[in-house]
Amino acid sequence: MASWSLIFTLLFVCFAISDASETDVLLKFKDSLANDAALSNWNASTNPCSDNKVRWIGVLCTKDRTVMGLQLENMSLTGLVDVDTLMALPDLRTLSFSNNSFDGPMPNLKQLSSLRSFFLSYNRFSGEIPDDAFLGMGSLKKIYLQQNSFSGKIPTSLTKVLKLLELRLDSNQLEGKIPNFQQKGLQLVNVSNNSLRGSVPKSLSKMDLSFFSGNKALCGEPLLACKTKKPTMLVIIIAIVAIFVILAAIVSAIVVVLLRLRKKHQPSKMRRTPCSTNPKKVASYDATKQNYNWGSAETSPCSKGQNGKLVFVRDDREKFELQDLLRASAEVLGSGTFGSSYKAALFSGPVMVVKRFKLMNNVGKEDFQEHMRRLGRLQHPNLSSLVAFYYRKDEKLLVSEFVQNGSLASQLHGKRTPEMPGLDWPTRLRIIKGVAKGLIYLYNELPSLTVPHGHLKSSNVLLNESFDPLLADYGLIPIVNKDQAEQYMVAYKSPEYEQYNRTTKKTDVWSFGILILEVLTGKFPENYLKQGKSGTKSNLASWVNSVIREEWTGEVFDKDMKDTKHGEGEMLKMLKAGLQCCEEDIEKRWDIDEAVERILELRERDDDEDYYSSYASEGDIYSSRAMTEDGFSFSVHT
Repeated sequence: MASWSLIFTLLFVCFAISDASETDVLLKFKDSLANDAALSNWNASTNPCSDNKVRWIGVLCTKDRTVMGLQLENMSLTGLVDVDTLMALPDLRTLSFSNNSFDGPMPNLKQLSSLRSFFLSYNRFSGEIPDDAFLGMGSLKKIYLQQNSFSGKIPTSLTKVLKLLELRLDSNQLEGKIPNFQQKGLQLVNVSNNSLRGSVPKSLSKMDLSFFSGNKALCGEPLLACKTKKPTMLVIIIAIVAIFVILAAIVSAIVVVLLRLRKKHQPSKMRRTPCSTNPKKVASYDATKQNYNWGSAETSPCSKGQNGKLVFVRDDREKFELQDLLRASAEVLGSGTFGSSYKAALFSGPVMVVKRFKLMNNVGKEDFQEHMRRLGRLQHPNLSSLVAFYYRKDEKLLVSEFVQNGSLASQLHGKRTPEMPGLDWPTRLRIIKGVAKGLIYLYNELPSLTVPHGHLKSSNVLLNESFDPLLADYGLIPIVNKDQAEQYMVAYKSPEYEQYNRTTKKTDVWSFGILILEVLTGKFPENYLKQGKSGTKSNLASWVNSVIREEWTGEVFDKDMKDTKHGEGEMLKMLKAGLQCCEEDIEKRWDIDEAVERILELRERDDDEDYYSSYASEGDIYSSRAMTEDGFSFSVHT
């Protein structure tokens, strides 16, 4: 009888849970959170998915209007992630609580066995991750836990997540060895900046070296080879050879001292000054290796006799010396108006990008250092973080981490190949949203700057291994010579600067609008190539507006943009948002808060069936003219 009673009790609980509405479930989940002001429109009077006029912030819904995910990012949330309550949402597939303030142990997410992805990055979770934390999660594809304080070993249950594609555990306090991952579809395993030891599993040896950097006791391909134990006799031979090497080094040191003493007594005109003020080239080309090595160039930056040091602005990155950069193999990434960029692979493992600036000569050392430290304190998932800098009166170096997929410009305008196809609509939408988040962060953190970015364009938007955007070259207006800034920087090509010789708090929004149009149309804003004022009549916004007035055709949206099915309405909304952001009339132009709010509301697919039904069926393309109430021409045909 007791067993039957228990069964009836369990059945009653199950029916009670299934009977609870999604509204009740989410409101109960909200009650477990603290500092939940960002969820102000979660209330019992509306439905999370069915009410299109009052859409619940951060709630993702299926076409059948059931809750499929929660995207509660950048909301300063704290409290408890109530997994038990979320179990009452049977269609839940994705959770993202990135960039909040959750702490404590990792939530018991294995109870949500149908999850396909979850993102807990940039929080304060700590403690060991249970070894069985991922057992039974057969649908899981993406796990993002980076930038927390997790400790202990990497759970072996991760190797049993058969569909796993991407795993981010970087910048935690994990130790021990890396488990032997054998999943065939695995694309990304990033465990950098932990305290791991031992050899990298062979199954991961072909991944990018940066995914394993920052673990001093880690070795094996793609890192340096692991040291093996040598026979006793070989050790003796090596010791003898080492003694001779040490003796040779002592003799060499004595010779160097004698040469320096001799040089010291030469006339000053015969001595070469450190860091030639007019270096002819920074990197020499090695035809056998097909790369650049700035250590081999006679006039490489600060290569000989330089006593200056790199100044690090981040404490969570591995330290290295200026000479380590100079000895590294340096591939030239590009030569822009501000200077050249180099990819430097350090012998210790990390791959860095070094930008050499030539338009900052008027900046004093103290002002430069203070501003760099200010930029170094900025930290956001959509910013390319400054790692270190070097100051010399006629030369400035900025060092940051190398980003895998290059710039947005190269992805949009590069030659199409099977390995580099055109970006699809969901990816472009995610990139624009990421740029919006990074830009509003700059506005909030750099309030004293009228134009917090100043040079926002597609070549200054980098894409990481997941094609998430990272803003680069931001906050440089205060330290760039004014004459050169007016010639080259994007902020000075805005309508307000052309007409009134001034920038405003909405100038970066204008640049953002042009970037949105570039992403949607695939057209490069050619007026950026002109020095000085480039004329608003020739910018990308003018072209889009002219097409809207005359004839709406398929030429507006990029033909290389794939996966646009059921997303035409959202694409149109994004195009309208771009035009509002780069409106020439400053009064009519959106400010940053409104721009970000409107853009973050957009989705990959049209979620309103009635709205979508007004367009044609699968396979439709943009074609003939049809006017909407907003004055946009839009129609489709099969």
